Amino acid sequence: MIYGGTIQPGYSNLLRKPINISTCYEAHGAYNYDTLKNPDDPSQTKDDILTDIERNACPGAGACGGMYTANTMSTAIEAMGLSLPGSSSTPATSPAKMRECQKAADAIRICMEKNIKPRDLLTKRSFENAMVMMMALGGSTNGVLHYLAMANTAGVDLTLDDIQRVSDKIPFIADLAPSGRFLMADLYDIGGTPAVMKLLCAAGLLDGGIPTVTGKTLAENIESFPSLSQGQEIIRSLDNPIKTSGHIEILRGNLAPGGAVAKITGKEGVKFVGKARVFDKESQLDKALNQGQIPRGENLVLVVRYEGPKGGPGMPEQLKASAALMGAKLTNVALITDGRYSGASHGFIVGHVVPEAAVGGPIAVVRDGDTITIDAETNMLSMDVSDEEIKDRMKSWKKPNATVTRGVLAKYARLVGDASHGALTDLF
Repeated sequence: MIYGGTIQPGYSNLLRKPINISTCYEAHGAYNYDTLKNPDDPSQTKDDILTDIERNACPGAGACGGMYTANTMSTAIEAMGLSLPGSSSTPATSPAKMRECQKAADAIRICMEKNIKPRDLLTKRSFENAMVMMMALGGSTNGVLHYLAMANTAGVDLTLDDIQRVSDKIPFIADLAPSGRFLMADLYDIGGTPAVMKLLCAAGLLDGGIPTVTGKTLAENIESFPSLSQGQEIIRSLDNPIKTSGHIEILRGNLAPGGAVAKITGKEGVKFVGKARVFDKESQLDKALNQGQIPRGENLVLVVRYEGPKGGPGMPEQLKASAALMGAKLTNVALITDGRYSGASHGFIVGHVVPEAAVGGPIAVVRDGDTITIDAETNMLSMDVSDEEIKDRMKSWKKPNATVTRGVLAKYARLVGDASHGALTDLF
């Protein structure tokens, strides 16, 4: 695989600081809550600031610049041996990316000569490497969904329990967006992903013995690359992590008996209790945020449902709401959904709730005012509603009419499985 590469950072002329695509969505939330200001220049209007951000956030080609979904998956692919060393951190517009495209021809020849096939590289060991990189660098919740789907398709036994096991043992060490200060292009400047892999291999956390598309092992691929630059601030030492374990937590409870995926970096705490406010589609929440209807003060758990694999259909990516909450500085709010998030999402967020609302999961009968607890220490996602009350509510629940009834999406909705097993369409 050749990764197209990450985008270079943008720069706001008015705010005088680096920005990226996530800045746009967060600025939109700040705009709606009238908190979009430049403390160094009060004369600038919120319209001027938002326009400046929109014009400068994406300066050229490349995937979203932080440790978002594309960079999460590219680092996973590299750690699994499926791309050339350095591929995942090389910027899209750099000469090095062009050289990588040329070098790929050599790897194709080696794979043909040595009969190296994708399934030879897609093993439990390589998936373990993918999960280690995701936890160390603070990757997207979408990685969970994609790893499960890839592994199941390749015939590799991988479950949510494996993801939690890796999260428990791998420290979160990267100060990368969305929760941190730096972007993938910054990591490239201090040694890139090969330098991070050298650190993790030396500590025995990453398996350097796996085979790769070069015909060499992963450890042999990165041997000639430099280690992390001295004095760099992006990657912490393993004995001084941002969080002693991974930021991805698998939660279960009476609200998600089949599992849910939380992204908790520790910056927002590890436990949240609040009153439910329910929305049956993300668009409803977006509208409420646009109109400034989510109040500050009392802790709220915003519940977005009917956005799962079947309910979406297609488990549409949610970014507007989570980014708007951060931009508006609504720190009294958590967000849970049976849908999924953008890799740029951060804050106290939980997605992939299984069973989803569209099949009658408990999330379908949450009501405004129910108390919901999100606890990353006990890995619990629950509501203060008894099993008997949940059963009574389910008796009056009616499955909503499908939003799509013909064509590819309708077929998808009929065939797709749940998110805890990769949302595959061929498990029947």
